[in-house]
Amino acid sequence: MKSDIEIAQEAKMLPIKEVAKSLGIEEDDLELYGKYKAKLSEDYLKKIQNNGDGKLILVTAINPTPAGEGKTTTSIGLAQAMAKLDKKAILALREPSLGPCFGIKGGAAGGGYSQVVPMEELNLHFTGDFHAITAANNLLAAMLDNHIHQGNEKRIDTRSVVWKRCVDMNDRALRNVVVGLGEKTDGFVREDHFVITVASEIMAVLCLASDLKDLKKRLARIVIAYDLDGNPVTADDIKAVGAMTALLKDAIKPNLIQTLEHTPALVHGGPFANIAHGCNSVIATKAALKMADYVITEAGFGADLGAEKFFDIKCRAAGLKPDAAVLVATIRALKYNGGVKKEDLSGEDLEALKKGIVNLEKHIENLKLYGVPVVVTLNAFSSDTDAEVEFVRNFCKERDCDLALSKVWEHGGEGGIELAKKVIDTIENRKSDFKPLYDLDISIDEKINTIARRIYGADGVSYSSKAKKQMEELEKLGFGSFPICIAKTQYSLSDDQTLLGRPEGFDINVREIYVCAGAGFIVAVTGNIMTMPGLSKNPAAYSIDVDENGKITGLF
Repeated sequence: MKSDIEIAQEAKMLPIKEVAKSLGIEEDDLELYGKYKAKLSEDYLKKIQNNGDGKLILVTAINPTPAGEGKTTTSIGLAQAMAKLDKKAILALREPSLGPCFGIKGGAAGGGYSQVVPMEELNLHFTGDFHAITAANNLLAAMLDNHIHQGNEKRIDTRSVVWKRCVDMNDRALRNVVVGLGEKTDGFVREDHFVITVASEIMAVLCLASDLKDLKKRLARIVIAYDLDGNPVTADDIKAVGAMTALLKDAIKPNLIQTLEHTPALVHGGPFANIAHGCNSVIATKAALKMADYVITEAGFGADLGAEKFFDIKCRAAGLKPDAAVLVATIRALKYNGGVKKEDLSGEDLEALKKGIVNLEKHIENLKLYGVPVVVTLNAFSSDTDAEVEFVRNFCKERDCDLALSKVWEHGGEGGIELAKKVIDTIENRKSDFKPLYDLDISIDEKINTIARRIYGADGVSYSSKAKKQMEELEKLGFGSFPICIAKTQYSLSDDQTLLGRPEGFDINVREIYVCAGAGFIVAVTGNIMTMPGLSKNPAAYSIDVDENGKITGLF
């Protein structure tokens, strides 16, 4: 079979104006970015506010493995299958980050015959949203350092500056830096740090804002430092909000593109789920619900990260009530969780499958904690045997979950018909009784413990002395009512990426806690998770090239 980029480059795309027309969107409601990309205008978003809401379907997955799961591919294939069943469906996805695109993971446009296109443009600069977010973040950093240099009217304690610069690239050398070196006019010397753009609070703010007015309010609340008395200093305090909003005024508008089968897709925002909240923008999701009968969205990485944050942060903030959850797994990944090496996954191994399927079991249990009906889908591989598929089918049946085989990578929408029918049947016959996992009026410690014990299966939580002090200070400052965003490895239910399957007898180790006041959540950093990833020994960037005709190769 052809590579993903070959399939995408051979695709016959419709002009985005025609894709929009299938949703009843006029050309005047679009802001065109070339022939195949557009943003929805602010006037259009206002125009559809009185429309009824469609059904919201979350696609999530087991913990990722080197064997692959195909969550985005499944999301796209499901939307294409819905369209084949004559259902009015739309995707609401995240934009890819350049970090993983040039690192190990690759892009995030789906795969095989279930992709969103134009694939290269989406994975690279797209409509410039991430560049705008990076610029707004670094403008705030520049204004912060300038405020200190120009007399420090707000009495900022330079040892308590918490705002970090960002870049949308895996660059470990920027994790810890010193700024202000040189002459006196070059600024005040202090230690500084970079995060990857998708971990920036600006990304979270843009993705959780309900409109431009809300965006400004959230930007104003961002805590950038603490003064000499320990009081928070905000972006509003140093008069940065207006200029930041100017940089973001176009980035806040959702982007419209299409799948290989011309199903509409809103692709907007892109926070990581292992270090941020892992969901596309609230604006795009809520717009999609007004535009179609079925909205397929996804949350990053495994359900312990992406789905938990989707339910407890995004749905709570936006008033969303999901109608169903699709849990993606592969037999290869389940066998990997059962101890089989990557190179040996093609052979039938029911014993390893029995050992590894406990990871799937835990994610099923977790999703049911939220009162949302669950459909499990197996992303099919040619190496899967009938006995292995039947074992998983019976396992799901015993846990009151429907199982559907998905062959969307190979067959596009046609390969997702079984899954689409199961999802529609589930929505029509099983009522969602969605509720968040915890109440906001309990303490920060209680919220972290609730997630650790009930979602991860931990025995408890241990805190570094630094994290304990930070937690106490945040409670005193009035941030204790915020939901929690846990930064944790995606590869395990625990904070140790080597513990596969369903680990038991472990604690979650929190080393740092800080507030994202603009986004409206508390971040608890666990284990050795990094907010600025590094490149591997053989990054994907080695294989990416452009020929003499301008054709990109090696992107995946």
